[in-house]
Amino acid sequence: MKQFLLVFLGGGFGSMLRFWISKNLNSYFPNFFLGTFLVNTMGCLLMGILLGLSFKNNLLTQNQTLLLTAGFCGGFTTFSTFAFEGHSLLRDTSILHFSFYTLLSVVVGIMAIAIGLWISKLI
Repeated sequence: MKQFLLVFLGGGFGSMLRFWISKNLNSYFPNFFLGTFLVNTMGCLLMGILLGLSFKNNLLTQNQTLLLTAGFCGGFTTFSTFAFEGHSLLRDTSILHFSFYTLLSVVVGIMAIAIGLWISKLI
């Protein structure tokens, strides 16, 4: 039961921060959802760092890892919003905007995880 509460609390804080960032940044570029892109990129980077620290010499406890990764990062990043915004780009703009946003989000997200894991090795 404690683990469910940790994920719930972390997810709540992550979701609130994601909402605030997206609300304030998504309006800057009409054909690119900057807030969602940055949230997903930062979340991937943070997830990589946290998991790397968790794997390295057990620097984080299992509960801390759960709170911060499945909880906070899980609530902070959002695939459903990413998918909805991709759909909106297909419907309202062009295949080029959709392709750029989708490809960049996926590639940068994977790179951010890798960089986060690399950073955790340096800490």
